[in-house]
Amino acid sequence: EAAQALIYAGMAGSNLENIQEKINEYLERVQALHSAVQSQNTDPLKSKQQLDLERAHFLVTQAFDEDDKGNAEEAIELYTEAVELCLKTATETSEAGLQSKLKQLARQALDRAEALKESISKSSQKEKSTAVKPNQPVRTFFPLGPDFSLNDKPQTIRAVQASEPQGQRYTAEEIEVLRKTSKINGIEYVPFMSVDLRERFAFPMPFSDKCGKLPLSPKQKAMFAKWVRPDDITNNPTMIYTVSSFSIKQTIVSDCSFVASLAISAAYERRYNKKLITSIIYPQNKKGEPEYNPCGKYMVKLHINGVPRKVIIDDQLPIDHSGELLCSYSNNRNELWVSLIEKAYMKVMGGYDFPGSNSNIDLHALTGWIPERIAMHSDNQAFNKDSTFRMLYQ
Repeated sequence: EAAQALIYAGMAGSNLENIQEKINEYLERVQALHSAVQSQNTDPLKSKQQLDLERAHFLVTQAFDEDDKGNAEEAIELYTEAVELCLKTATETSEAGLQSKLKQLARQALDRAEALKESISKSSQKEKSTAVKPNQPVRTFFPLGPDFSLNDKPQTIRAVQASEPQGQRYTAEEIEVLRKTSKINGIEYVPFMSVDLRERFAFPMPFSDKCGKLPLSPKQKAMFAKWVRPDDITNNPTMIYTVSSFSIKQTIVSDCSFVASLAISAAYERRYNKKLITSIIYPQNKKGEPEYNPCGKYMVKLHINGVPRKVIIDDQLPIDHSGELLCSYSNNRNELWVSLIEKAYMKVMGGYDFPGSNSNIDLHALTGWIPERIAMHSDNQAFNKDSTFRMLYQ
């Protein structure tokens, strides 16, 4: 980025001394670091048992999170699945070090699961010993209103009760709009709600999208070899190494306006230190940072048809016969954010066979910003370069 900035400065007529020498120095350093990273990537890929250990560890970390939130039943289920996966994998490997790690993780998960079960049992006995109180009416919470449904059949609209919170009141017309606009290219993308932050991401087996694999474009089909997961092509996958517009590489998917919008969003986040890209990818750690999921399930929040919507994807990506990705990617080859955000958007658009869009739509989908399109070509008689520059500068 420093070299690129100096190149732009030189093109603009900068009088900085030795600017070309600095550019060459930075580029040589980039090449040296790139070679060092490439040499690390020559390490052998992880075995199936090592990947199972990573999944088991992720199951336990997710169980810890549910445990901390007081969701005992969810935590017990995750702990139990981690124990079963560890014990199964331990019988499949003869590597002593790996067996030791698996058994240690299983023991920790089992101990905590048993402690939770005992706590639940004691609480249950205590409740039985107390006097039974009259049943209180249980009010069902409807985040989008009690009449919201994704069914195609018209819904009977119930009158809103005065006791209902103001934030849950939707008119019949609003409910109908939400219902109809949630189905896109044959798939329902429901509005993103706070309950979606409890989406489950940890599984004993690699997750596969129930909607199937994305349709490929003709160019992709001509070069396609197979679908792979990140751990099939790199030994150290990570979600984000650094958010940079310069790391984004487009391949043969005809989504240049989306890639440009992704680059703009990344540049904005990096320059102003405001979460833009990193806030729409899940799962996230306790710091609110998106993290690599060895179980392969991700959720991306995109603004589509007027509201934020959740898009569920798996991490399977197309490659050619040389092992090169047939989708956009980061030149920090272990990074996944570029490929996964693109995949989520392509899923909504119907697949990688994408006819193209414009940056108004694409940037709004990524950020929720309301776009304003300014035609700067010579045919636009209404364009005024001075007033436009003043508006942008302000």
